[in-house]
Amino acid sequence: MGSWGEVLLLLLLSCAALLVTVSTIRHLLRQRRPKGFPPGPTGLPLIGNILSLNSTEPHVYMARLSHSHGEIFSLDLGGISTVVLNGYDAIKECLVRQSDVFADRPSLPLFLKLTKMGGLLNAKYGRGWTEHRKLAVSCCRNFGYGQKSFESKILEESFFFLESVDTYKGKSFDPKHLVTIAVSNISNLILFGERFRYDDNEFLHMIEIFSENIELATSAWVFLYNAFPSIGILPFGKHQQLFRNAAEVYEFLLRIIERFSENRKAHSPRHFIDAYLDEMEKNAANSTTYSMENLIYSVGELIIAGTETTTNVLRWAILFMALYPNIQGQVQKEIDTVVGPNRNPTCEDRPAMPYTEAVLHEILRFCNIAPLGIFHATSRDTVVRGYSIPKGTTVITNLYSVHFDQKYWTDPEIFYPERFLDSSGQFIKKEAFVPFSLGRRQCLGEQLARMELFLFFTSLLRRFHLHFPHGSVPNLKPKLGMTLQPYPYQICAERR
Repeated sequence: MGSWGEVLLLLLLSCAALLVTVSTIRHLLRQRRPKGFPPGPTGLPLIGNILSLNSTEPHVYMARLSHSHGEIFSLDLGGISTVVLNGYDAIKECLVRQSDVFADRPSLPLFLKLTKMGGLLNAKYGRGWTEHRKLAVSCCRNFGYGQKSFESKILEESFFFLESVDTYKGKSFDPKHLVTIAVSNISNLILFGERFRYDDNEFLHMIEIFSENIELATSAWVFLYNAFPSIGILPFGKHQQLFRNAAEVYEFLLRIIERFSENRKAHSPRHFIDAYLDEMEKNAANSTTYSMENLIYSVGELIIAGTETTTNVLRWAILFMALYPNIQGQVQKEIDTVVGPNRNPTCEDRPAMPYTEAVLHEILRFCNIAPLGIFHATSRDTVVRGYSIPKGTTVITNLYSVHFDQKYWTDPEIFYPERFLDSSGQFIKKEAFVPFSLGRRQCLGEQLARMELFLFFTSLLRRFHLHFPHGSVPNLKPKLGMTLQPYPYQICAERR
């Protein structure tokens, strides 16, 4: 019997070795670039260029590679053939001139596990995405910026924000908590019809988990998981923390969806959740992509999209105003002249405030909140500049490279708001300014984000002078993730 046991063990080990060998050979074959594929740097066996991305700022690394490999080049993300687009011309050529082709999302193991390629932001290009985007745009208009009263709601939230800032009485504090809740509450009005209190620790905890997952999503562990999904069985690694966070968030989202859908009246929606449930009921007898699962995914994605980016723009804006007091002073002078001491700023003031508009645009350009956007994929085979790009290829749009493209920007590494002003001091639009991306997948919340940024920014500077405590200067390097956020810093806000 013992000899049979040894034979069986040897047989099992041989089978395991054979499976590993076959899997390795298949993986190495996947790493071969398809015929006519864009060139790119040589990667390591099995893991390709993953370590190179994780060892530096990925957007900067990709921009540098474009100098030697061209505006369109390829990377090997562990057997996942990926095309990287750099510079305004290349990104416009693909996302605008071939908008349908580059409007898909890659079926990466991470996205499949977290949202099953459903919801809104990560949905595959097709009926599901069309239905969900149409509903989201409609709700933004019906419950958000399409309402004349919505601007007053943003101003009301800015009042709560400013009153909370005022409680520090000019002493130093980290503005992240207050800015996050204030910005999130604007999205909450559309999603839930209500705002959350600044001391709602459960909601703030969820927002912090969202933010942590934004960072974890670009870790080496996640890239490795996409290349080798089998490592999901390992009990350790940052990808496991991301999965635990997602499970906790989904439980929370289900609870608040149930809470805010109480007392719902069919066909009389009060917010996004009601409108979504109406669509679910209306299409119950038909084939539809509306489901409770996709509602949870959509709400989570809209919270992230409506909070993470705008919050970080305002955090950078506060930091840069303290860093450049002369620029802060010019903005405040314009606010004092146009708005005056007896009323709140409104969106109608924007055309009369070109310098303020220029400062906000320069912050968006210089800080590159979402430097690589959300990954795209090709919906069918295509050819770009003579390169053959097969259907299903993962595509990365390096928006950082657009905003630092020397063809369109003079001295792009310098923070210089005047680049958005003409010789007479009037605001001018710039073609290669794409913080909200381009094409079919362009950010649907752009109009709302612009309203929030202007009203929060001008309301804050109208009331307070911002400076660092004791002349200290915080770390100006961005904290890396899917978004670029400043490291925690302290600020003093003194009444003007």
